[in-house]
Amino acid sequence: MDAMAPEEYASQSKLLQEFTNVPSIDSAFILKTNDEDRSRAMFSISQPDLLANTNRKYVLYSHITTRAGTGTGTTSPDFQWSPFPTETTGVSATVPSPSGSKLLVVRNGERGCPTKLEIVCQSHVEKEIHVAGSVHGPLYTDEWFHGVSWNQEETLVAYVAEAPAPPRPAFNRSGYTREEGCSDSEGDCSAWKGQGVWEENWGETYSKKGRPSLFVLDISRGEVVAVKGVPTSLSVGQVVWAPESPGGRHKYLVFVGWSERNGFFQNTARKLGIKYCSNRPCALYAAPCPIQGPEPPPATDGKPGSGGAVARNLTPGFSSALFPRFSRDGRLLVFLSSKQAVDSDAHNATDSLHVINWPSDWKMDEQLDVTQVVPVVMCPEDDDGGCFPGLYCSSVLPDPWLSDGRTVILTSSWRSAEVILSVDVLSGKVARITPEDSCYSWRALALDGTNVLAGNCSCKLAFQNL
Repeated sequence: MDAMAPEEYASQSKLLQEFTNVPSIDSAFILKTNDEDRSRAMFSISQPDLLANTNRKYVLYSHITTRAGTGTGTTSPDFQWSPFPTETTGVSATVPSPSGSKLLVVRNGERGCPTKLEIVCQSHVEKEIHVAGSVHGPLYTDEWFHGVSWNQEETLVAYVAEAPAPPRPAFNRSGYTREEGCSDSEGDCSAWKGQGVWEENWGETYSKKGRPSLFVLDISRGEVVAVKGVPTSLSVGQVVWAPESPGGRHKYLVFVGWSERNGFFQNTARKLGIKYCSNRPCALYAAPCPIQGPEPPPATDGKPGSGGAVARNLTPGFSSALFPRFSRDGRLLVFLSSKQAVDSDAHNATDSLHVINWPSDWKMDEQLDVTQVVPVVMCPEDDDGGCFPGLYCSSVLPDPWLSDGRTVILTSSWRSAEVILSVDVLSGKVARITPEDSCYSWRALALDGTNVLAGNCSCKLAFQNL
């Protein structure tokens, strides 16, 4: 062994420990308060656990106060952090309600165990729902299919989870007996179960996961219902609630659907890997909520009396549509498109931003017009935009709208760094709001009125909140 090897091992080990001691902020939420000058923020953070080869997850809270600068006429935020973070062992996701008065806690069960959904109020667990594997499997919490959305009344929660496993054929000494989902003969030595019908998955980190499907939780009844009308050829994700029609008669869900045709130049009916590829064909769809008011939406499947509405493709002219986000007044729906990547078969390319004017009385049989806000940039030009290279967004905030109702905040790549952009969806004006001379990468975490809760980091500086 080289005489310098032990010293090198010790040095590299120390360096690795220093890196893993720095936590990462996975998400942040602004919780409403009655004080205009004070906000509460909830941060979901994680830190590698080298010995267990997992990530530790924590929740950390902070009070944010706005203070006026002395003689400058400007304001600056002051963060008052809780003394210690709280570890959330066994928790897969936490999503607060729009008002911040309730919290959905998701505990994905191990193989064969039910998924637990907890509704937590400020002082206690209000309700705990155990969802059996025959209804659905674990919820998706990744960057593509993940989607958990509260309705404005905070009575329903829509989310994406693994579809229940198809029945597996059972056999005994006499041959085939039946098909069953949950076996009652696991310990029976005279019987065994086959693998059942093979289903293709999205590969890579999704190799052992079921098809992403859409479900709605009725909190008061403790009931989970699958959304009907979504073709099995679609893998769904990124669900949001559409504004309710007048009188609350119709409730719709808007989501992204990925087609199963993802082969070379999209000509082969195969699900190729998606984790590191934004060039998989997808579109925005709308489907009625399975838990409706007194008047269900009309059927759109062309079968009178069927009583079932088929999911409506909202972007039929687009090969890609991602991250749907409604404005707070429900009048505008913005989304990103990776059409350039899909059509060119490049793994990643510049994105475009589009908007839909959403009518208050929209019906399933009505096709909506799509307006381009930010086009694809093929070659940056040195103009007032400072050589804007185009949009390169890997995600969008759950609520990216400023309080003016027309400006969205995006995190995008700009040369070798991440920057924060503001986009006026009515005029199409793009502005860089992070300093141009900054050597940091920036990421928007949440919005509070006209303020952006953001963080920055560099090779010399750990992630900080600003």
